[in-house]
Amino acid sequence: MRKYHPKFVSKIELGKGIPSVSFNLRHGGSALINRKDPKQSIEQLAKLGEYIEEHKRSAVIFPEGTRSRDGAPKKFRTTGLKVLMDKAPSALIVPISINNSWKILRYGKFPMGLSTYIKFKVHQPIENRGNPDTLIEQVESVIVHGINHSV
Repeated sequence: MRKYHPKFVSKIELGKGIPSVSFNLRHGGSALINRKDPKQSIEQLAKLGEYIEEHKRSAVIFPEGTRSRDGAPKKFRTTGLKVLMDKAPSALIVPISINNSWKILRYGKFPMGLSTYIKFKVHQPIENRGNPDTLIEQVESVIVHGINHSV
């Protein structure tokens, strides 16, 4: 995804304490959101949406929120997606299913689930046209069907 200059939506806590990653999130144009402050989150997402529309960049958002503990997908939180879709109407929506990431931290931080194969499935892009709720349902369905839930 390097040629698309992805900007990430992440929780504000990741903006400090992780060498290189935190610096990039703070200074690379990503949106650091405080999940306890919806107004701040929406403002940051709106700024990110305007930025990616103007500069033809991409945004990466995890609408499920926190990773599930057992691999079963959680229900999407749609507000962030709706804000990005509104502010970046020319952007394509590219659903990506991520399999097995939950296994890395299934026991907490230690012991870490080593030798876990994480698989990404990139689905067909979807045009940002039509009813946002319908599009989000379609995206969620595509992602969920791409996840192989097995313990």
